[in-house]
Amino acid sequence: MATTTTEIDLGEHGITFGGTLHRNDTTSVLYEHAVKRDEARIAEGGPFVVDTGLHTGRSPKDKFAVREPESEDRIWWGAVNKELSIEHYEGLRAKVADYLGGLDTLYAVDAFAGADPQHRTSLRVVTSMPYHALFSATMFIAPTAGELEDFRPEAVVLHAPAFEADPEEDGTRRGTFVAFHPTRREILIGGTFYAGEIKKSIFTLLNDSLPLEGVLPMHCSANVGAAADVAIFFGLSGTGKTTLSADPERRLIGDDEHGWGDNGIFNFEGGCYAKTINLSAEAEPEIFAATNAFGTVLENVVIDEDGRLDFDDDSKTENTRAAYKLEQIPNALPTKMAGHPRNVVFLAADAFAVLPPIARLSNAQARYYFLSGYTSKLAGTEIGVTEPEPTFSACFGSPFLPQRPAVYARMLGAKLAEHRPSVWLVNTGWTGGPSAPLGDGHRMPIQATRALLHAALAGRLDEVEYRIDENFGFEVPLAVPGVDQALLDPRSTWSDPVAYDEQARRLAAMFRKNFEKFPDAGGDVVSAGPKA
Repeated sequence: MATTTTEIDLGEHGITFGGTLHRNDTTSVLYEHAVKRDEARIAEGGPFVVDTGLHTGRSPKDKFAVREPESEDRIWWGAVNKELSIEHYEGLRAKVADYLGGLDTLYAVDAFAGADPQHRTSLRVVTSMPYHALFSATMFIAPTAGELEDFRPEAVVLHAPAFEADPEEDGTRRGTFVAFHPTRREILIGGTFYAGEIKKSIFTLLNDSLPLEGVLPMHCSANVGAAADVAIFFGLSGTGKTTLSADPERRLIGDDEHGWGDNGIFNFEGGCYAKTINLSAEAEPEIFAATNAFGTVLENVVIDEDGRLDFDDDSKTENTRAAYKLEQIPNALPTKMAGHPRNVVFLAADAFAVLPPIARLSNAQARYYFLSGYTSKLAGTEIGVTEPEPTFSACFGSPFLPQRPAVYARMLGAKLAEHRPSVWLVNTGWTGGPSAPLGDGHRMPIQATRALLHAALAGRLDEVEYRIDENFGFEVPLAVPGVDQALLDPRSTWSDPVAYDEQARRLAAMFRKNFEKFPDAGGDVVSAGPKA
């Protein structure tokens, strides 16, 4: 077996291979291979541009967990973790190994997931494409030369994007599959070229393994101030998680996935995976610069014949993406680790215009809103959506939870009780009424949101006076310097207060209905929900 770097034996992964194996190749080599194979283009300024084909996002309905004796009692079986039998997995794995073994060239990336050496996972991605090798090398943490010499992977991804399963033989829904074996810590991916499946499959693996070590895995961004004050930001797409954590006055720990262990917060990744639709140098200069740099992987961004990029063109998908090293962001924290959080922020884009711009939560309320994972869709954003629709994603990351959500909520409650950070619910959505066409509300001013967050993170909200929201029971500050006092009382911003009351009761009922999915949450958490 020929290799271009330190020799590794794919036979330990059941792959009989006689071709050329490229292990941890440089960015330049991977660029060259992809361009020669007509699998990528180089844009003006140097980024690496690929088209992911049919799949421009994840395929959650094609994600499976192997039902096997050692893990089956802890897995959250159902729509998120669909069952794949051991027999089907073994058959599919043999097919993937045979497919990869029959190719002329393979790429292996050895890396780490987890910046904390006490809780990091060594992983190996074996793939057929230089594109996915570059993506993996970008998103995960690179080993040193010394660490690479005696590297032993604890988790393995066998990645065969052009290979498709046979549903009748392999127990899948269709040709696309992402199959996770919890005990072997092994993942099979096929039938999709979308690289985000690699990133999120490793996140899923960590969401299963780290709780067994007492570490809470979290789908959140994190930053730290000059006073070593750590803040973490949970939020679904469109809530401002990336934007609000990218604060020039604070160091960025990471933008998406973190663990909370005995030593504090640590990033799982070595890179960022940012949405780029409508990206501009004026609005997000740091992300724009990173996106246009050599080594950055751009997915489904439109590029013209002269290599110029058009970030406003969504003809392929709105989910255009850029993967780049965290170090491309000037204020990134090199260690990717910091202490325990002083502030925990839940972000929600409430298109119903009911939630206040900021509220303080108790421990039980924090677990309630963590389990709820709320945001909302706007009326008119999708065909048939004529009014705001709630979106609930448990723990702000339901698709990536191998275990039951209550497991993570209990861990969060224990961390909050031990370290006693302030917990905030921040509405980055609407005020003054629901979004059009049902109402005349408008988006919460970003300046107000930033001012409220700065005040909260600086501790200036510790001594202000609060009121108890009669519908939801959380604390809302009566006044915050630099913020329009009227914004803090959403009812007063509506032209028809009675209509607000009705809308608030409707939203409260939606929360309660959604929470029926968590019978194991605990009575104190259930009672911490909306009262209306």
